[in-house]
Amino acid sequence: MSIIVVGASVVVKWYVIEDFRDQALALRDDYINGLFKLASPTLMPFEVINAVRYSRKDISPATLKAIMESLVKYGFELYELKGEYADLTIDTALENNITIYDASYVALAEYLNTTLYTADEKLIESLNKKHRKAVKHIKDYKQK
Repeated sequence: MSIIVVGASVVVKWYVIEDFRDQALALRDDYINGLFKLASPTLMPFEVINAVRYSRKDISPATLKAIMESLVKYGFELYELKGEYADLTIDTALENNITIYDASYVALAEYLNTTLYTADEKLIESLNKKHRKAVKHIKDYKQK
């Protein structure tokens, strides 16, 4: 089965109404329907919960806890920063002058020889040609 790397900026759209939410939900639905696996760095759930928390001032602890539980139930393949993947992450960050956080998503897509879907336009624009090949904006996702 194929695998896709999904960025936190895409997963946030599963819980928050933002631009390109329809495409993010289409990717989620295709995953739920077993068309591919989803992978991310281990930091992704933290980034999602943090973004959702700050997206709405009135969000309750119970809602955040429910979202966290749903993230666990999705069963993402989460990758720890170690070995060759860690080396790729550091190289990617330094070559593109981006954060280790952002580089971890790009490097994971390269490590797994697949595509990263993100909603982070600034990240895409920051990448050199070599690294940009592994990344697509979620607006370009077509439901299977």
